Amino acid sequence: MPVFVSILPQKFFVEQIGGDLVEVRVMVMPGASPATYEPKPQQMVDLARAKLYFSIGVPFENAWLDRFAATSSALKVVHTDAGIKKLSMPAYHHLDLDEGAGLRQEKHLHGHHKDKDELRHDSRRPQLGLDPHIWTSPALVKIQARSILAALAQTDPENSAAYQANWKTFTAKIDKLDRDLHSMFAGREGMRFMVFHPAWGYFAHDYKLKQIPIEIEGKNPKPAQLQELIHHAEEQGIRVIFVQPQFSSKSATLIAEAIGGKAVPLNPLAEDWLANMRKTAETFKAVIK
Repeated sequence: MPVFVSILPQKFFVEQIGGDLVEVRVMVMPGASPATYEPKPQQMVDLARAKLYFSIGVPFENAWLDRFAATSSALKVVHTDAGIKKLSMPAYHHLDLDEGAGLRQEKHLHGHHKDKDELRHDSRRPQLGLDPHIWTSPALVKIQARSILAALAQTDPENSAAYQANWKTFTAKIDKLDRDLHSMFAGREGMRFMVFHPAWGYFAHDYKLKQIPIEIEGKNPKPAQLQELIHHAEEQGIRVIFVQPQFSSKSATLIAEAIGGKAVPLNPLAEDWLANMRKTAETFKAVIK
């Protein structure tokens, strides 16, 4: 059965559940950004033959999902982010941005853990909308997996038993990953890592880490803000800045050079989601302070 997904990790999810019964094509090509992607003409032609489109809530979908649905009356769009309460994605969600005084640490960094509603609705913070990177949380991937299972079984009921069996196997793998990561980061609560693009907010939230983003509202920091980030990295003993191939690493490299550290690539859009999550966790564990 031909189906489409928005990003590579979803291909992994759908193939884990659909197995050989599905032919999965990916809309956002490797190296491209899900924020700004524009489908190629051939992709639109191929989409017209698909039975399902699995969306996940990445920005480019806002402009394209209606057009995707219009390619064929037989195409069903499945919102795999349905039922997921997303976190807000503020600029510097661990810091307050003060134009006159630069970046100041929040009083809540130590000794107070905000609940999920506070994380989503803190009106004092500059808001950038909701964080779309829900595939970096094993717990949220389980929710997506159930949506995928339901859509496949409904569209192809003759093979529903196979989809159900594959789903059980996949969710068992997710549960093991989640247990392993909780064990890996036990005792490291509140430890920080610095990234250019804030793609790991749900991962940080699940395992009680602190993600420090470099970009502000999707833009490189201004010189004064860059200096504040350098100062903050030095204060916190941060020596590694994580970058990803979909974005420029210029600012991250400047910070890394200033602190005598290095920029290390991490790709949240890698296709082998399970292996990539373990690799990312091991990388974080080795360097976070």
